[in-house]
Amino acid sequence: MSSREAILTRIREANRAVEEERAELAALRGDNGAPAVAAWEYGQPTEMPDVLGRFVERVEDYKAAVVRIPGDAVAGAIGAALRDHHATSVVAPSGIPGEWLADVGDLSVHRDNPLLSHAELDTTSAVITDAAVGIAETGTIVLDHAPGQGRRALSLVPDLHICLVRADQVVSDVPEAVARLGDAVRAGRPLTWISGPSATSDIELSRVEGVHGPRTLHVILMDC
Repeated sequence: MSSREAILTRIREANRAVEEERAELAALRGDNGAPAVAAWEYGQPTEMPDVLGRFVERVEDYKAAVVRIPGDAVAGAIGAALRDHHATSVVAPSGIPGEWLADVGDLSVHRDNPLLSHAELDTTSAVITDAAVGIAETGTIVLDHAPGQGRRALSLVPDLHICLVRADQVVSDVPEAVARLGDAVRAGRPLTWISGPSATSDIELSRVEGVHGPRTLHVILMDC
């Protein structure tokens, strides 16, 4: 018997054993052995005991800061984040309400209108955006670049990204997030998926942050 024939014989014997085991199990169950099919629809929530708690845990695993606040404390939380990270200037997309910037002190505030150049963005300390979706299972935040998030360069060039996520925007897993993002995709808007601050590592696994995006991610989770 050749090596090829020996391998094929062993495969046939293994398949035969599997079929015999299935038949035995089917006889014990009293059915035809057909696998049970769970009712499932793409995009439906995955059950978990604490979606928001899981989201916070996963985001912090990526070395990002997370604070949870009531909805009426946004301005104070933004101001505190900017001060904690020693920011001297900040850019905010047009969709960020002016009242959210009430506690930034004497920082230079830019609105990207007219569009800031890449050089101007590079000298801006921080960016403030809201979000489209937060994913509990992976700790990922998705931007769909609606007015509160602005163009992609805003969230990629400044060194500090302060991102505001509403509690009702946090979903269980990626399929549920994709279902929510359908309108943005159909409208042709880009999506930016953020899992912690920008980071990479070399062949010796030395972690380097801020290589192709913000060095620091500060998430404000609004319980509202």
